Amino acid sequence: MKSLFIASLVVSGIFASSTHGFQSRESGVIRRRKTLGFGPEHPHKVFKATLPPQIQLFASVAPPDPFEAAARYIRDITGNKDFHIRQDSYTDKNTGVTHVYARQVVNGLEVLDGDLNLNIKDGTLLSFGNSFYPGPAPAFFEDADPEDISYPHSEYCETLISEMDSFPGHSDQVVMGRHGDAHLDHLYHSNCRFYNLPDQLFNKGFTFGADPADFRPALLHFMIAATPKPDLADDIQVNFDNHMNSMRVTDTSHFAPTESHVEFTADNVPDAVNPVKVRLAYIQVPNTEKTASTLKLVWKFEVEMQDNWYQAAVSANAPHRIISVVDWASDSPIPTPEHPTPSYYVFPWGTNDPECGPMSIVDANADKLASPVGWHALPCANDPASDPGCRSALGAQFRNTTTTWGNNVFAQENWEGMNHYVTNLRPSAEGMNFHYEYDPKSGPGVDPLSEAKAYINATVTQLFYTSNMVHDIYYRYGFDEVSGNFQQYNFGRGGRGDDAVVANAQDGSGFNNANFMTPPDGTSGRMRMYLWNTALPYRDGDLEAGIVIHELSHGLSTRLTGGPADSGCLGWGESGGMGEGWGDFLATMIRSSDGDTEFPMGAWAANRTKGIRNYVYSTDNTTNPSVYKTLDKPGYWGVHAIGEVWAEMLWVVAQDLIKVHGFSDSLYPPLPLEDGTVPDGDFFRPGLMVPKKGNTLIVQLVISAMKHQPCRPTFFDARDAILQADQVLTGGENYCTIYKAFAKRGLGIDAKIEGQTPWGGGRRTNVCCSSCL
Repeated sequence: MKSLFIASLVVSGIFASSTHGFQSRESGVIRRRKTLGFGPEHPHKVFKATLPPQIQLFASVAPPDPFEAAARYIRDITGNKDFHIRQDSYTDKNTGVTHVYARQVVNGLEVLDGDLNLNIKDGTLLSFGNSFYPGPAPAFFEDADPEDISYPHSEYCETLISEMDSFPGHSDQVVMGRHGDAHLDHLYHSNCRFYNLPDQLFNKGFTFGADPADFRPALLHFMIAATPKPDLADDIQVNFDNHMNSMRVTDTSHFAPTESHVEFTADNVPDAVNPVKVRLAYIQVPNTEKTASTLKLVWKFEVEMQDNWYQAAVSANAPHRIISVVDWASDSPIPTPEHPTPSYYVFPWGTNDPECGPMSIVDANADKLASPVGWHALPCANDPASDPGCRSALGAQFRNTTTTWGNNVFAQENWEGMNHYVTNLRPSAEGMNFHYEYDPKSGPGVDPLSEAKAYINATVTQLFYTSNMVHDIYYRYGFDEVSGNFQQYNFGRGGRGDDAVVANAQDGSGFNNANFMTPPDGTSGRMRMYLWNTALPYRDGDLEAGIVIHELSHGLSTRLTGGPADSGCLGWGESGGMGEGWGDFLATMIRSSDGDTEFPMGAWAANRTKGIRNYVYSTDNTTNPSVYKTLDKPGYWGVHAIGEVWAEMLWVVAQDLIKVHGFSDSLYPPLPLEDGTVPDGDFFRPGLMVPKKGNTLIVQLVISAMKHQPCRPTFFDARDAILQADQVLTGGENYCTIYKAFAKRGLGIDAKIEGQTPWGGGRRTNVCCSSCL
């Protein structure tokens, strides 16, 4: 077997591709940051949509109220299982579809993966995804027989070891210049170094307090596996009791009929940067034959670390095994404050990078619907940087800023690579003219890092501009307050605020990467952009729009899939891969022009003509041969490699829709008129908020479909959700066009997978048929 204990550690990011590699600022050597991601697959999970031909799921007429209808449908679907309808359920104002999210409850505790999402319009159930536990409820605190269940962590690691033993030593699939065997080494080290530790400690008699009511031993077991610091992992094992007794536990239990009442926070947890949120819950674990699931009592942890933000489920009873883990690292009228119109000297929207066009001065193009007070204003009450006097005197009143700090985005340098950001450096322009030159030099005696830092004002201005443009365009395609977008203040339009994107430029924790952490609605997403030392002068990822769009798209897909309060739906396997693929696809669509059929990703930053994926995205099967069965190849374990296949499929679907409906020169919908109405123009169908052209339509379908698909979707689920989104928006007129396009890449109507595993394994069958019926 190859060496399993490599010295480098990693966390996922966009352009680390499958290997997540980047260079340490301090050492100058390549290191890898660590991330965990795995969980159970549920044999009983289903997604059913009323695609053509139309199917009436229930004969009786549903009540007109969508939530009353949802409660009835849930009882019919589940056989009267206990549940609560989550507060992040909402009605899409553009489509009229109500997206209802229900969580199963057993013995008063939530079932973490007992999810049921319903899509309802006019009282009719359009589709639903269901992963409710179908069996009888166990006695409270009764746990599953360990001999009768399988453990996802152990199976993942044992399968990975087998894959590493059989790997031929090289692969024809090269990712970021590294071969697949190095990638498997990294996966093992990140996820599996301590997978036998719970049994080893338990068999030695170190139960560390087998009382399931004490979560501290389970939390420390998780921190041993999660910390990227080998010395700390060893110290926790040696001084387990000391670390456990040093925690400060606060009981935050409360009585509420829709929530679990067994809740705590834990402070002073080793390697956590904020108090850990703790909740007692159940999770479903397959039996040894994988034919059914049973409930296991677990502690749910939300752990924010320097480079990760985890949602983990660890068995409450000793031995404390990790069962699943997801890394979140995917109008009311108001007075508008007066200020000069901001302007920016940037690479304008549509210019992907410095090689695609020059910088120019552009005025702030804040959308009146998406950003009613512009990009530089927010209420004192919601401003992390406002002083107590501002908060007490102005409260909810808006104040203008003269920096890259506003309601949607907080942009600044992060040279130290730390979590603080409020006092970090950002440009300040009293006249609201953010005009900064960018012309870095290279040559003898020029320190490339210092040279890059000298242009930080230009860099942060570009990051702020691009991020706000992405916020506004996604808003217009349906990523609004109720669906979980990122804003400090939500203007009374629903959802949870205080979650503007924290956008860190030139992040000091490494080179050659980028990442985005997406906690649930109401907590800020955090984007970290890096310098790339792939050329001299260094190339700044903040200046490549495709990188920024990809990262922000993680926030989009994570919040929309499974509902804005659940960030655990795109954690691994095909679902995690699609989280990467949507980012590539949307970035490519935003930069494309009429007639474009091929695009690389990350070509400028990485200084590689073909970019950093296995293939450029292309409609040519020779240039990009990716099909559904490609996922069976060695080297396609990682979410980035899986995502390439999904993005390629979407690119082919987009081009076929463009052939039918034509191409819009702008993806941006027309701005609203003074009375707030949006003109149809040549963008929307008359009287409908449905884009006319193929490129605008596919963006709308992809974003709308994220709201329809279930938690932890497969490629099939996401495909069918796109078909259903088309049914809602156009009456299904593109059904055959879309199906045939997916079939070109193997995801035809009879495609299938056998032996699917949580991490994306299985035996796939391509179906490239021309029929869509």
